[in-house]
Amino acid sequence: MPFRPYSVTDYVEDVSPGHGALPPRARYSSSDAASLSLNGTWRFRLSGTADAEDDSFAAAEYDAGGWAEVRVPGHWVLQGHGSPIYTNHLYPFPVDPPRVPTENPTGDHRLVFDLPRDWPGPSDGGAVLRFDGVESCARVWLNGTDLGEFKGSRLPHEFAVGDLLRATGNVLAVRVHQWSAGSYLEDQDQWWLPGIFRDVTLLHRPAGSALDFFVHASYDHRRGTGTLRVDSDVDGRVTVPDLGIDIGTGDEATVPVEPWSAEIPRLYDAVLATEGERVPLRIGFRTVELSDGLIKVNGRAVLFKGVNRHEWHPERGRALDPQTMREDVLLMKRHNVNAVRTSHYPPHPAFLDLCDEYGLWVIDECDLETHGFTEQGWRGNPVDDDRWTPALLDRAARMVERDKNHPCVVVWSLGNEAGTGRGLTAMADWIHHRDPSRPVHYEGDVDCRDTDVYSRMYAGHAEVERIGRGLDGGPARRRELPFILCEYAHAMGNGPGGLADYQRLFERHDRLQGGFVWEWIDHGIAHPELGYAYGGDFGEELHDGNFVCDGLVFPDRRPSPGLVEYKKVIEPVAVAGDGADGTVRITNKYDFADLSALAFTWSYQVDGETVESGGLPVPALAPGESADVKLPQPPPGAPAGEALWTVRAVLAADAPWAPRDHLVAWGQIRVTERRVPYVAATARPVRDDGVLTLGPGTFDARTGALTAIGGVAVSAPRLDVWRATTDNDDGAAWQSDVRYGPLWRKLGLHRMRHRLDGVLADEDALTVRTRVAPAARELGLATVYRWTSDGGRLRLTVSVGPEGDWQVPLPRLGVRFGLPAADRVRWFGGGPGEAYPDTRSAAAIGRWRSTVDDLQTPYVRPQENGARVDVRWVELGGLRIEGDPEFLLTVRRWTGEHLDAAAHRTDLTPGDQVWVNLDHAQHGIGSQSCGPGPLPQYHLHAEPAEFSFVFTPAPGTV
Repeated sequence: MPFRPYSVTDYVEDVSPGHGALPPRARYSSSDAASLSLNGTWRFRLSGTADAEDDSFAAAEYDAGGWAEVRVPGHWVLQGHGSPIYTNHLYPFPVDPPRVPTENPTGDHRLVFDLPRDWPGPSDGGAVLRFDGVESCARVWLNGTDLGEFKGSRLPHEFAVGDLLRATGNVLAVRVHQWSAGSYLEDQDQWWLPGIFRDVTLLHRPAGSALDFFVHASYDHRRGTGTLRVDSDVDGRVTVPDLGIDIGTGDEATVPVEPWSAEIPRLYDAVLATEGERVPLRIGFRTVELSDGLIKVNGRAVLFKGVNRHEWHPERGRALDPQTMREDVLLMKRHNVNAVRTSHYPPHPAFLDLCDEYGLWVIDECDLETHGFTEQGWRGNPVDDDRWTPALLDRAARMVERDKNHPCVVVWSLGNEAGTGRGLTAMADWIHHRDPSRPVHYEGDVDCRDTDVYSRMYAGHAEVERIGRGLDGGPARRRELPFILCEYAHAMGNGPGGLADYQRLFERHDRLQGGFVWEWIDHGIAHPELGYAYGGDFGEELHDGNFVCDGLVFPDRRPSPGLVEYKKVIEPVAVAGDGADGTVRITNKYDFADLSALAFTWSYQVDGETVESGGLPVPALAPGESADVKLPQPPPGAPAGEALWTVRAVLAADAPWAPRDHLVAWGQIRVTERRVPYVAATARPVRDDGVLTLGPGTFDARTGALTAIGGVAVSAPRLDVWRATTDNDDGAAWQSDVRYGPLWRKLGLHRMRHRLDGVLADEDALTVRTRVAPAARELGLATVYRWTSDGGRLRLTVSVGPEGDWQVPLPRLGVRFGLPAADRVRWFGGGPGEAYPDTRSAAAIGRWRSTVDDLQTPYVRPQENGARVDVRWVELGGLRIEGDPEFLLTVRRWTGEHLDAAAHRTDLTPGDQVWVNLDHAQHGIGSQSCGPGPLPQYHLHAEPAEFSFVFTPAPGTV
């Protein structure tokens, strides 16, 4: 008998989008139609292969009492059944499209449910069973009837079921395969997580109800009017009470309106009434157009200050609840983010409702990525294979039809990193025809043949500037289009660096319409032993490590220093001025809103302490306008010292997204310079029985090593040039530029040796000469420590001279020492959070307090973190330390070497000392985990340097 393939391949490996599902349509909720959520606890059985079990479980009489239970929405691999898999772009199965492995985890889901007592009968219309998201392929039965199957994990699919429903004992059976032909189209950089992960809903469809409708609500900025037309497949009437509109479907009405924008998201409540139901609408009037080579909304060019957003929750994966989605939107608004690219699939529809309500520009992206075909030079890529085109068009249609009535959606995106081909052209043509009111985006279309936006990923600053100046060349069509960075500033671990430098370019050149930071959230999975797990922690054969942890918020949604920096860089009000003349220039950087919603305050600070503060009258400047505002006279009798003005812009009243007094923007203006600490070298070194004393300092007379200051035991300060490499230091393997982390290790900078060359105690100083160098290299740093004292204070001056041909910058340059005990830290300098040379915009000069533990930044993979910049002085562990010049401060309960060796935060165990780094400088952070490295001005070159610290015993400091 000839071999017969498993019948399951008829749909699992079929390149078509499926069969049995209804055509795509607009998503809406009817006020007159019943609905029943089928979310909750379902029975579940996992099989190792697609054909391991028959389909008898779909029958009503089947006994599933012995099955396990899972939550729906949910992923079974996050509920104790199998394991997640993380890859960036590699397919975790052999690339042989459309075939998938026989080892294909398959989850059978079963739910028995009753209809509500008031559920309408068959004579009152039909019913639809809707799945909002299932990964990756599902076959559906209701009461034993095979409804069909579908692919397209992050897209809605509906089935007509009205004639199959029973009053009680309905049996819904769903077979979900982890792998299918559709998996080849869903190779996004994220965890592979099978399951029914979005809502399942039963919807009543009254007779005479609309199957689909399209709200066209444009705005004419010249006349201040909006034009409304609602096209529907059935006749009805549209009413907008606030506007006095009452028109039939297909008819138009033009009336004065307030437009919708991300800054002022004005929505009008409306109703579409048909013979069968009343559908509530929320209408935002706005027009998107390409004009003068720019994306304009309501006649004005917009500057996207955006993020790429994967859906993620550390316990539930992509099964997000409404509160989590709202939390994302509120965090974005509170951090001045104005745009979201839904990387790389349409989000849960409730997220777009929130974007409409609170105001965010959205690039809505299709559920398409075939990135793994780069390994084959794009051979066999589905987007250039006509057999796959129906599936691609189905995905485009299900996105556009579902989301077309959202005013927040201003750009459609064909997908991400799927190469090029005829299928993408077909998608672009279909979208342009179906919805000409929005431009089409696709980064991979470098010639812009099918798209309306020139889009790039991770272009460096110099290239972005050339593009902004129109010097990039390329096809004529591309040169006429606006430019955005759909991904930039890779927010992996410590970073991203260079945000402020990008923003200056965006604001300088009109053609540059901003960008979208990669990405919003770290995809760490909550783990009882590791804290948060990443790729490889589940025994995956192929994985990409912690590359999945590259967000501006940590897995628990705490903002990272990167998000705090981004908020400052993109703040919508600029504050600048000259402390000498007491004038501050306020500039409105909004695209649409004036400054009437903001209140401004000033404070006058001396040595970090606020002396006086008050309100600052600022006119309600229109977008783009500036005004010079006079500050008050410095308070009479203010103490002498380093003086600053700090001007803040806060919400004048509660907003939907933040309370009154929420900080929106701020700036600082220097009035007087800092007084540099001076220590007269009046004390003399005294030697006694192997101990040398100089002022409050005690030293080992043989080695010159400091052992105590004023009775506080210390581990002697020594030159430190190593930092636990950041994800951006280590870079991505495919980066063509220099990756500093590997070079630093190759040179041996993580294992420097200290040679004592001489100790000299003369009349007014103790001088210790050393050479600091890595094994196996001729490179070195001649280092001299010179100690002086005035009797009460101890000054250390460090002089460093490079020896040999240094071809790479240093990670850091400073001293490190240990204290036996320290918990609380107080400092005057940049704060309150972490900052580095190219991530310092958000560091405000002031007096700050913290515990040692709170100074640590909890990156999912431990790495260099927690530095505070521009520190004038710090008090901790019974010492006060002043710097000349200002320094970077890092305090932690483990050494940099221990930090470097840790794979998870749970690997870090506090020791018996607190380690303090006083850095003259550090190398920049950059974005090279996927983007460019630090700009040249942030490189720490190995060159002669000298810096000093003044130590004073401070017994009250603990």
